[in-house]
Amino acid sequence: MRASNHGFFSLFSVLLLSTLVAVQAVPKGALSNNAYWRTCPKALRIIRDTTFRLARSNPGLGAQLLRVQFHDCFVRGCDASVLLDSITGNPSEKEARPNLSLLGFDAIDTIKSEVEKACPGVVSCADILAVSARDAVSFPFKNRRLWPVLTGRRDGTVSRSSEVTGNIPSPFSNFTTLKQIFENKGLTVSDLVILSGGHTIGVAHCGTFSRRLYNFTGQGDADPSLNPIYANFLRQKCPNPADSSITVEMDPKSSRSFDTDYFKILTQHKGLFQSDAALLTDDSSSRIVKELQKPKAFFPSFANSMLKMSAIEVLTGKNGEIRKRCRFVN
Repeated sequence: MRASNHGFFSLFSVLLLSTLVAVQAVPKGALSNNAYWRTCPKALRIIRDTTFRLARSNPGLGAQLLRVQFHDCFVRGCDASVLLDSITGNPSEKEARPNLSLLGFDAIDTIKSEVEKACPGVVSCADILAVSARDAVSFPFKNRRLWPVLTGRRDGTVSRSSEVTGNIPSPFSNFTTLKQIFENKGLTVSDLVILSGGHTIGVAHCGTFSRRLYNFTGQGDADPSLNPIYANFLRQKCPNPADSSITVEMDPKSSRSFDTDYFKILTQHKGLFQSDAALLTDDSSSRIVKELQKPKAFFPSFANSMLKMSAIEVLTGKNGEIRKRCRFVN
């Protein structure tokens, strides 16, 4: 028991230090707790109320918007470039294969429309995405906000599908690749494991993991690191890997509950993606997986890592713009 407690407090100390580093990593004056307190004092309340209204009729909204934000921040930073539609001669990030299954764009449009009614041309789409993702995930917790969101981002004006591959972690990635992608964005192995905890909510299409079931090494075999009972369950769910209409819970029986179950099933070798299983192939990440099974470790850690991720390469000041509509540049 002493060793376990010692491990917890050691990790907690590291995370406290990481929080200070994360806050200091954001340029002073660039982002703030409420950048709109003078220009649009009701902005955060409008975003929250509208997000909650949408989440009541769409229980999957939290997972959808969290994934959109993640994909946005890892390409060109958190500038809402993933929200832009393609134009003639320039396919946008939405058209890249890793983003074809993204959902939640209509929700962002609705939230933006409500904010624009109160404060035209003031609140960025990048901030709306960051705040609404937090609020959608927090919705089941009612009055509890699961992580802080600084505001003051501006919107990017460039979105290229060609820039997505290589910047977005793939469900097929090994640990070395995952670590490098996160390091490229100023994030650590701890952030990699902690943010992977977002897989505790949401669903995945069969094609993102079917190779682990049917043809892992090209010999018609299964991934030996996958729990065989779970593998059989997945085969029943996905008898035809090419059927894109079938989805499977990423966290079995708990895919709508933002909790620590993801880390528990991971240690049972029931991680859905190859990238999930990869977290157990490194000693340091494997240790973090075990520690994050404790809610007292996971929730503050996730808040810290989201704070860091949502500050990646943000546009502030006179850079970028404030879009009138999130799908188009002004």
